Amino acid sequence: MRNRIIHFVLLLLCCTLARADEIGVRRVELVPADEGGYMLSADFDVELSERLENVLSKGVPLHFILEFECEQPRWYWFDKDVKTKKLETRLVFHALTRSYRLSSGTQHQNFSNASEALKALGAVRNWYVFSPTDLAPQSSYVVGVRFSLDINQLPKPFQLSALTNSEWVLASTWQRWGFSTGAGGKIVQ
Repeated sequence: MRNRIIHFVLLLLCCTLARADEIGVRRVELVPADEGGYMLSADFDVELSERLENVLSKGVPLHFILEFECEQPRWYWFDKDVKTKKLETRLVFHALTRSYRLSSGTQHQNFSNASEALKALGAVRNWYVFSPTDLAPQSSYVVGVRFSLDINQLPKPFQLSALTNSEWVLASTWQRWGFSTGAGGKIVQ
């Protein structure tokens, strides 16, 4: 029993010491949409560890998640959750055609090499995040964005390995910024 407790404590220690590789964030912005509301555009620097490159080359798909959240700060209570969205993207290598395929919803793109695929993976353009009715006029908000590898979508043996090995963990830090809306819900800088 004592050995099990020691092994459990060592496992927890390894989990806390495992450092995630960082996805760099170059640019994130909210831009007005033609039909009203707002779209998110961002650029992330995604580099795979040697282990992730090896797994991808064997045909194991890698799933990435772009998380978006918006809160309205309140002094009298907890912040109000206004909007949360996730954009899922799948990267897979096809050995027969020697090509990489990015898939997000019903959209697919093929690439001849990994660097092109990773560059396209990190380029998010015109993701519709706010409808015209989501934002109240004359209000302040805090928006956050994070891009990461979804280790929950990996095959089970790899998920277990990801608990103790930082080569499996790939994520950006949360990028947060505040903004206010003017009359009609337009963002005021």
